[in-house]
Amino acid sequence: MTPEDDPLHGFVQQLRDSLAERRFVRLALGRPREPGGAQRLYARAITLRGQDCLSFVQRHATRDLTQNLPVDEGVARVAQALRDEFAHGHLVTTTHDVQLVTSRKGRQGLRIGRLAAANEAAPAQAQPHDRKKHRHLSLDRPFLAALGVTDAQHRLVPAMARKWKQINKFVEVLEHAFDSSPLASEAARGRPLQVLDFGCGKGYLTFAMHDWLTHGRGLDVQVTGVELREDMVALCQAAVQRLGLRGLAFEQGDVRARAPQPIDIMVALHACDIATDHAMHAGVRAGAAIIMCSPCCHKQLRPQMMCPRPLGPMLDFGVHLGQQAEMVTDSLRALLLESRGYAAQVFEFVSLEHTSKNKMILAVKRAQPGDGAPRLAEVDEIKRFYGIREQCLETLLAE
Repeated sequence: MTPEDDPLHGFVQQLRDSLAERRFVRLALGRPREPGGAQRLYARAITLRGQDCLSFVQRHATRDLTQNLPVDEGVARVAQALRDEFAHGHLVTTTHDVQLVTSRKGRQGLRIGRLAAANEAAPAQAQPHDRKKHRHLSLDRPFLAALGVTDAQHRLVPAMARKWKQINKFVEVLEHAFDSSPLASEAARGRPLQVLDFGCGKGYLTFAMHDWLTHGRGLDVQVTGVELREDMVALCQAAVQRLGLRGLAFEQGDVRARAPQPIDIMVALHACDIATDHAMHAGVRAGAAIIMCSPCCHKQLRPQMMCPRPLGPMLDFGVHLGQQAEMVTDSLRALLLESRGYAAQVFEFVSLEHTSKNKMILAVKRAQPGDGAPRLAEVDEIKRFYGIREQCLETLLAE
């Protein structure tokens, strides 16, 4: 039986061969067939008590479930999951990038792409179960030395340990979002993937996105960092030129003044107050498949908020009112994004440099947008409860 006759069989055979030949790197299954179940399934190779195994992480909205299986049972588990639970599979080996995709009509297809070089992905041979923590980027990547994260010998600069952790966590979140988004099945598009990073600062995460998408996934991309401070733009652009990077550029500008253009991934970390709303609006307006925001300075709603009974005595304490304003603001933003066809999450992110803010709003475009009216009704109900007259993102979307 050939992959053309049965794409699922072909995908599972590619998985089996990569494990047998020690070419396996990673596996991710996404696009759940039924709501309410697992959102994604990830697999990695480990050695457990001297036996080669596949370690699975089944990701749900509020919890992760881990299961370790011998290789043969693990391959059978993947085949079963692709039949019953997930519509998309992505296998990365040291030589090939393999995708099983399912169309809206239920037709499956197998896409096999050869990596540009055999070392495009590090081989994930079975590792001891208590191995060192996996990192999505390696310390020998040239951009890390250019930005001062590592020294000339590619050793981590001690003062940058926290930043290194943040970079890897960000790429991990991006990988999960990418694998569950429409972009994962559109990698063969006829144009570069468009990525915009508003308020990019020194560009640590902008460079990391570009490196992971090009080096880690072998994609044709155009990543643009937008920053108000001219000195930061000059610093980043000089690093791009020194490294000879294609598909990465930095420019001075403001999200509110930027002309509409197609965006596939929109990132805005620590855009102050309603600048976050403007960035989200730009992403929605441009049809972004992924929107990643880490909000900052929730100022708009706090002066508007009443203290309804029986919350009044609690919110008389200023710190509680501030926390409530943050929760309400970001909840409204997530609900508004869901009303526009996104699956939104609000979760704790690692603390970013120079600030204690560590919340992220992640929105991934759904294959089927659905009816946004129920979410808008919930927005109206929350606004009435707190006496809120206006929320910036809602106003922008209405316009």
